[in-house]
Amino acid sequence: MIPANVQVNINEKAVKEFIESKLQEQISQRLLLVDINKLAELTCMSVRYLEEEILCDPRIKVYERRKNRKRWWIAEPTFKAIEEIVSEW
Repeated sequence: MIPANVQVNINEKAVKEFIESKLQEQISQRLLLVDINKLAELTCMSVRYLEEEILCDPRIKVYERRKNRKRWWIAEPTFKAIEEIVSEW
C-alpha cells in the first residue's frame, strides 16, 4: 500500500477574519427583552415551572413589562436574578 501524503494550507488571515465576524454577530445579537417562551428555552425550564417558581419572585417582578396581555422581561437583569434564585436552592 502506498502511504498517503496529506498537506493542509491554512490562510491565517481568512481564519482570523471569520472568527472576528462570528464574534461580532454574537455581540450584536444581545437580547434586550425576553418573553416567557424565550425564558423557557434559555433556562431549560417549562413555562409552567417558571410561572410557579421563578416569575412570582419579587426580584423578577421588578423587570417585568406589560403591554395589553403580553409580558416581557428586561433580559440582562432577569438572567442575573434567575441565577441568584437558583443559587439559593
